[in-house]
Order: sequence, then structure tokens, then C-alpha cells
Amino acid sequence: MHEGKTITKRKEKMEKSSYECVKKAYKDVSLQELRDRLAEFAEVRGWKQYHSPRNLLLALVGEVGELSEIFQWRGEVARGLPNWSSDDKEHLEEELSDVLLYLIQLADVCGLDLGQAALAKIVKNARKYPVINQKSS
Repeated sequence: MHEGKTITKRKEKMEKSSYECVKKAYKDVSLQELRDRLAEFAEVRGWKQYHSPRNLLLALVGEVGELSEIFQWRGEVARGLPNWSSDDKEHLEEELSDVLLYLIQLADVCGLDLGQAALAKIVKNARKYPVINQKSS
């Protein structure tokens, strides 16, 4: 099969699978599923060549900057964002998603299992910061 047709079929498949993913809005999504979708997304667009660890890190830092701008002049924000508009919340979701996706891609190109690393870090932190008997308020 011609390479162009293969890429076109992959694009069509990805667009369909992306739509199915959005359709199943309440489905739990694994880091592995996100990693696989991101890898396919980059591959069909010919972007893998640009996704070096350095480039992904710099993109991640840029996205963290965009995320920071959302909170920059708001002062303290209540949990659940009760005073935020739906547009503000959607913007926040988009920027948080950008950060997450670049982080997953960075771990992937470095050959790291981000999920396992995060679980190991929680265990390490639990040892470092043990529970101390506290009186509840």
C-alpha cells in the first residue's frame, strides 16, 4: 500500500478514535492510553522527529507558564472554583491538559513509566513524611 494512503487511513482512524474517546466522557483514561494516542497523533503528522526530550521539556515549561497566567492575578482561589465562569474553567482544563500531555510525552521519549514512577514517589514520600497523630479540628 502507498505510504500516503497508509498515513491517511491512520489519520481517519485516529480522528474516529478521538471522537469515540470524547463521546465516552466519563470513561477512566489510563496514562498508557494517553501515551499511545499521543504517539500515534505525532506519528501521523510526522512530528516524532521534533519530540526530543529537550524540545518536549521546553514545550512543557511553556504550557506551565500559560497555566500560571490563568492564576496570576486572581489571588487565592477557592476549591472547586465556585466563582469562575464556565469559559474560565474550560480554559483551565485545556491548559492543565496541555501540561499533562507534554509530561506524558516527555516520560515516553525518555523510556520511563510515569504511572509506576508516580506510585513509587508516593510510597517514598509516605516514608519521608510519616503520619503523625494529629487531633482533628
